[in-house]
Amino acid sequence: MSIQRVSSYGSSPSSSWIHDVFISFRGEDTRKNFTDHLYTALTWKGINVFKDDIELEIGKPISSELLNAIEKSRISIVVFSRNYVSSTWCLDELVKIVECKNSLGQMVIPIFYDVDPLVELEQMGYFEEAFCNQEEAFRDNLQQVQKWRSALMEVINLSGWDSKDRHESEFIRAIVEEVSSKLGGSTSTFMNLKKLLVSCLDQLQAQAQTMRIQWGRSVISSSPFFFFKFFSRRYPMTCSETSPKARYSLFPLFDFQGRSSLM
Repeated sequence: MSIQRVSSYGSSPSSSWIHDVFISFRGEDTRKNFTDHLYTALTWKGINVFKDDIELEIGKPISSELLNAIEKSRISIVVFSRNYVSSTWCLDELVKIVECKNSLGQMVIPIFYDVDPLVELEQMGYFEEAFCNQEEAFRDNLQQVQKWRSALMEVINLSGWDSKDRHESEFIRAIVEEVSSKLGGSTSTFMNLKKLLVSCLDQLQAQAQTMRIQWGRSVISSSPFFFFKFFSRRYPMTCSETSPKARYSLFPLFDFQGRSSLM
């Protein structure tokens, strides 16, 4: 069951979005389990997700590319795990996420994986222990530690999801449904697919006219498998070759018989 607290959801200008979702997580805790499963479920839903798979060296600053990815995402999902606060990289991501939430209206969804959000709110759990270590390591820059702490408290006070006593598959499914509803069907993957499909149709029609090949409904009707192969190479996570019906459900511009609604 999700944790019900005051949340702040907004919307940034759609022209600035590159990703639907940015996932902030601690690699050593969830990279090969929960976060990987969540990423897969989101992408199968047609949601464009940015998940950094590079382990940053200790002491190396967060990259400008990563900060830009956060800024260009409509939603940030923060997977709080036991060692999240031990990573200054994660904490820097969190500060940027809060900045984007407050200045751009970015939606933020906290997930508490194997940590108790109520204990962490009372500053008595894993996060407080990690902050004590951060204060020792950054005793000459306690202002930075306070900045991290403030960002953490702001996000864990938002409405979020607690994994306690939940089956992981059902838990992830519920999160994906919430994200999908927040996006309202306007995922960047869908919009890019639609634009690419229309562009492809225009180019094929121009080539057909140049070659004096008659372009009619019969050609369109016979070509859905061409389009499926074309797009599956570009969107491998959103296409399935095992179900013809699933193929067409991915392309709303075609009905099940392969006829184009553009014609």
